[in-house]
Amino acid sequence: MAITGPDFIALQVRDLEAAARWYQQHLGLTRAAVSPPHAVVFDTTPTFALRDPLPGVDLDAIRPRPGVGVALWMGDDNAEALHDSLAAAGVSMVGEPFQGPFGYTFTFLDPDGYAVTVHQA
Repeated sequence: MAITGPDFIALQVRDLEAAARWYQQHLGLTRAAVSPPHAVVFDTTPTFALRDPLPGVDLDAIRPRPGVGVALWMGDDNAEALHDSLAAAGVSMVGEPFQGPFGYTFTFLDPDGYAVTVHQA
């Protein structure tokens, strides 16, 4: 056996439907045809999903915010336009955009406080 790498990435969120709408509206993600109970799966590669918190997980108790210590990166073929759209919508940014080894790069906070980095794909 050999691990081939990440296959499925899911964020635990406070309000599943609100978070799914946010990712659809602001990032243009499309829901997959099928999602398991208590989750919304998007049509991405690798698979990206949102889910209700697992038993015992209190997202409000995680300091300073959920996902600290995890770097979640997403590619976009026009990262600069996405940045401008998110900024215009009042989405919180973590620092200024920069040119990195993967092109135009920026990080924003989603409604649950997860830091998501976007780079030019």
